[in-house]
Amino acid sequence: MKVAIFHFSLFGINTYVVYDEVTKKCAIIDPGIINKEEEKALDDFLKRENLTVTHVVNTHLHLDHAIGDNLLKEKYKVPVLAHKLDLPLGERMQQQAMMFGIDKEFQGVELTGFLSDGEKIRIGNGELQVIHVPGHSLGSVALYDKADGFVIVGDALFNGSIGRTDLPGGDYKTLIGSIKDRLLILPDDTVVYPGHGEPTTIGAEKRLNPYLSTLN
Repeated sequence: MKVAIFHFSLFGINTYVVYDEVTKKCAIIDPGIINKEEEKALDDFLKRENLTVTHVVNTHLHLDHAIGDNLLKEKYKVPVLAHKLDLPLGERMQQQAMMFGIDKEFQGVELTGFLSDGEKIRIGNGELQVIHVPGHSLGSVALYDKADGFVIVGDALFNGSIGRTDLPGGDYKTLIGSIKDRLLILPDDTVVYPGHGEPTTIGAEKRLNPYLSTLN
């Protein structure tokens, strides 16, 4: 499958469209859409590539990653999915906004289903495997495409860094364990698409990430 990246404004969130070029089916991952301009940018891409949205998937339910969930659920009439352990975060979108000083009204995320570790999400002829990677939040997941060699990791792992653990549901020891046991076991050439910042690879993070150097 192919991956398109959109850099949206709320905390510099990376929103991804993962799509099968043959069937033209796609999933939108972590919709950080906060205004009409960003909505149009996504719409224009979907129309240009003639894509049909089949899923909206969240790596976790922090505000910046889930702010567009309800919009896309209504617009495309598709399932909106996240791990059940992050449901309390999705229900408290307004409280999250207040915590970050954002003066705007937000509704709770309306999920239609829950992701489970090991589950495979079909997108046309491709699939994403759900990998539970708690630590940044209780229900954080990564989405792994083994066939095409990439993983979308949300805020668990970054290029040269790791996710923060000072937000509700965060725990440093748990996050390091998730990265070590669930992500670093993937092939070194696996492309890592993080929730913020630039892509990297599993191999590069093993060698260069200062937070992970003691794990080698």
